[in-house]
Amino acid sequence: MLYRRETLRGWIKGLGLLGLLAGLGACSGARDGPAPRHINLYQDWSLQPGDRIANYQVHSGLGDVALDIRGNRLYMPFAGQVQAASGHGDDCVVVSSPEVPAYLFRFCGLRQTRLGDRHQGDTVGQGDIVAFATLRRQADGTWAMVEPAKEMIEQFLAQP
Repeated sequence: MLYRRETLRGWIKGLGLLGLLAGLGACSGARDGPAPRHINLYQDWSLQPGDRIANYQVHSGLGDVALDIRGNRLYMPFAGQVQAASGHGDDCVVVSSPEVPAYLFRFCGLRQTRLGDRHQGDTVGQGDIVAFATLRRQADGTWAMVEPAKEMIEQFLAQP
């Protein structure tokens, strides 16, 4: 009987350690990389991606274009950096690049995002309904949402 009790305790400890390791892995996976990027918007709208209404998460708002990309991937059309979007929920990222320094691109509705420095053609993430926003730097250092060009959205959708 002592053998069975010790074996059971060993299994329980092993499962507990396995659960702890799995939890640590889940926490570190999608959000490793550079610190989240906070964007000071020129426009001030009350509803922002990441907000909640009746316990449902807002994924887009004014200035966003929502596309049904049917589980496909978004790609980097140029070298740059992918960061989590501060204050916009777990499924929003900001893409920046020295090739287009006056612009930022925000995507919400992504999963399996790949944060950090990325090369042209690298995957940003994938999703179903993805909200795309283009932001332009203003003279005062804030960012204003501008209408995204179809050609720019197409560049993120097509692998170079």
